[in-house]
Amino acid sequence: MTEIHWAQQAPFPLLAALQLVPLLGVALLALLRRRNWAPYLGQVVAAAELGLALGLRAALDTHSTVMQLAERVHFAAPLDYHAGADGLTVLFVLLSALLTLLVSAYSAERRLAEPVRLQATILVTEAVLMSLLVSLNLMWFVLASGIEIALVGYLIWRWASAPEKDAALARFYHFQGTGLLLLLAGTLVLGWAHADAHGGRFSFDLADLTGLPVSGTIGSIAFFLLFYGLAVRTPLFPMHGWLPIVAQHGNISIGPTFLLGVKIGVYGLLRFVFPVLPVAVDRWDHYAVAFAVTGVFYAAVLAFLQTDLRRLMAFAVVSHTSLLMIGLFTLRASAFQGATLLAVNFGLAASTMLFMVGFVHRRTGTTALSELGGLFDRLPAIGVAFFVSGLAMIGMPGTPGFDAVHLVLDASMARFGALLTIASALGNVLAAGFLLLAFQRAFLARSADDQPDRVLERATPMETVLALTVIALQLLAGFYLEPLLELVEAPLNALGERFMRL
Repeated sequence: MTEIHWAQQAPFPLLAALQLVPLLGVALLALLRRRNWAPYLGQVVAAAELGLALGLRAALDTHSTVMQLAERVHFAAPLDYHAGADGLTVLFVLLSALLTLLVSAYSAERRLAEPVRLQATILVTEAVLMSLLVSLNLMWFVLASGIEIALVGYLIWRWASAPEKDAALARFYHFQGTGLLLLLAGTLVLGWAHADAHGGRFSFDLADLTGLPVSGTIGSIAFFLLFYGLAVRTPLFPMHGWLPIVAQHGNISIGPTFLLGVKIGVYGLLRFVFPVLPVAVDRWDHYAVAFAVTGVFYAAVLAFLQTDLRRLMAFAVVSHTSLLMIGLFTLRASAFQGATLLAVNFGLAASTMLFMVGFVHRRTGTTALSELGGLFDRLPAIGVAFFVSGLAMIGMPGTPGFDAVHLVLDASMARFGALLTIASALGNVLAAGFLLLAFQRAFLARSADDQPDRVLERATPMETVLALTVIALQLLAGFYLEPLLELVEAPLNALGERFMRL
């Protein structure tokens, strides 16, 4: 892997700035401590971060397969700061910056308690996410993941109103802590393998690990530790047990958006696991796909049985994530591209649905499907945003999921044959069923009989703007997908060629 110092590429260190700008925003919030100003300041900083992400996109050579804009600081040999970017990095950085801006605007509109602390936590979480995405050191990735998990757990718990929020937090930390320990163990195995091959010198740098001949038993052990650790984050069946209770009893939108909107598990597989352990990935791909195919149907069936909209969405995420993982483990360049675009599509669509459910909960005080109904007349923009996001989740034409699903299914047909591919497609049909059913019951069905005279407040101008914005973003990405494909084509084609040579 070729390293290029940032000074040869840009007039200032873009990657460091992406990590520091949110922290500067936190410092301003701490200095001013103005409750009324906090939401606006948070949005300004998040908008500036999105501008930096767009600047990173402009500075990147999308035709190059090497890491660009590299930054390195030597201070503790195995933990040297080493950052870089390629098209895959930029795509996830753009998604993270966009979702953080939407989260900041959403939280301001919801008028949640302690706005200074809330906006500060959101910005710190964004800074850690950026560090995760630009790091080329696997141990940095793991340590930053631990910080992010702690912050998101705090968001889920602190701004939740359900009486069972403590149980939700305990379940969240139990699963995520276990996943983090597995991830750390797999990282240490790779560091030990590098030390064994290089005279006792430990390294967790991607460039060093990629050239490491790790195969056989050690490679399989490292793969399963890293795979299971990231599968908890994704979330993939059967490592998804934390999600339903967190979705139902934790904070509705802010914390879950950082977990489900930015697919860190998918990014970690593509950035570190697949390049470093191609032999083990190729050896055990059918094992991972078996999990994924089971998860498509398991989660879809359970989604139909849910009586709470938040739990239904949790199982929808598990079902759709399983389809994404099938694409990854076809080990084809086209499927890597399709799965990556699905990750972005699912992230934006799931986040949109979470925001809309939050606006519904603000008015009704519930997400129980039996107590909803008749919402569309009073909340048409919110209903349309929920509906369009549901269509995006199932890959309908006009949404970014349409081409992405076809790339995944075509590669699956070539790799695994017709039976598995048809099963996956049927799982997507089931997904259409439960998402449309959720929309019908919440927005189109008659109001619950015990609330015949319920009068709901109409959407505020800002809620309408937010709903229309996310609709426009999804339709724009659906009809104009080429720039996103261009970003990831070169690095993922190079990754696909590694597996074709095995």
